[in-house]
Amino acid sequence: MWGLNIIFFAQIGITDIFDNGITTSRSIAESWDNQWLDLLQNDTSNNLYGALTNLGIFFAVGTLLFFMMQWLKELIYSEYSRPLAALIWPFIVVLLLANSGEGTILSTLTLGVRDFINNVNQQVVKLDDIEQNYQQALNMTVAEEIAGSFLRPCQSLSGEQQTQCLVEAREKLNILWQEYRSLYGDQIWINRLETKVNQISDNTGIVSEIAFNSILGSTFQAGIKNFFISLQYAFQNLIEATMLLIAALGPLAVGGSLLPVAGKPIFAWLTGFLSMGIAKISFNIIAILTAAVIINGPAQDANADPDLMWFLIFLGVLAPILSLALAAAGGFAVFSAISNTAIWVRERV
Repeated sequence: MWGLNIIFFAQIGITDIFDNGITTSRSIAESWDNQWLDLLQNDTSNNLYGALTNLGIFFAVGTLLFFMMQWLKELIYSEYSRPLAALIWPFIVVLLLANSGEGTILSTLTLGVRDFINNVNQQVVKLDDIEQNYQQALNMTVAEEIAGSFLRPCQSLSGEQQTQCLVEAREKLNILWQEYRSLYGDQIWINRLETKVNQISDNTGIVSEIAFNSILGSTFQAGIKNFFISLQYAFQNLIEATMLLIAALGPLAVGGSLLPVAGKPIFAWLTGFLSMGIAKISFNIIAILTAAVIINGPAQDANADPDLMWFLIFLGVLAPILSLALAAAGGFAVFSAISNTAIWVRERV
């Protein structure tokens, strides 16, 4: 879920904050898409994937000897049907690792699985505008810090200078409220924050640090929130990087699949790839459900003034752990299903 990365605590134009966030998010997503294509499809005779494909072919040739020994043993001591059926594996390996320079069948299938996972993920996050709920909850959580970035420079001033600084900050923040309302409508949480900011900007005397902290939170809290938001984006990028790494190791798994063992490496590789997809989808489901709790709860209560730090801690730390746990459980189930199916087919073919 590539969100509006609008966590910039600097005094720049409000429109630039939103536009830069959207541009940055799209740029990161496109960069990962291009990296997948460059690695798995473009010029695979000379890039890293081509080198790993050659190494996978080397593994396949090395394990072919063990495969033939097992095959001859079954040919002597078993009926002809099972050894003949086992001959399909070398043909599958050769077919998957044949490299034309524009990708292999394996890389094409890998990209197809990745596109399927992304399509499912997009269907999850775009259903019933829940992606907007996620963005609204995130913006609601950090809105005080964004407002504080405009108001806090006025804290070190006094007298007429402070008054003028507060007036200018309020004018800039009025643009922020307009941007929020254009995105989410006339929400109660926006009005509540605007009222809190006006309590500072309407003050005719010297505004103390205690007053700033009681209304907008401390500077330290702003840094902590920014840290946890960075953690969740780091986790999303880590999932992408891990999926790409697993995809790149596919030729090695295929090359080692001629070993006469029950749990073939290609099954473990496929399980790992699907597990990362489960982790990606699980994280987004957890995020949007938690966001819905905020949007349908504190955001709609004019008397509520909740500390939503828990939301950022949940997204930055707990949700990644939970999604990885679900991925591990789902991956184990997938591996067991694939292995049991392979055994069932081998016993009946």
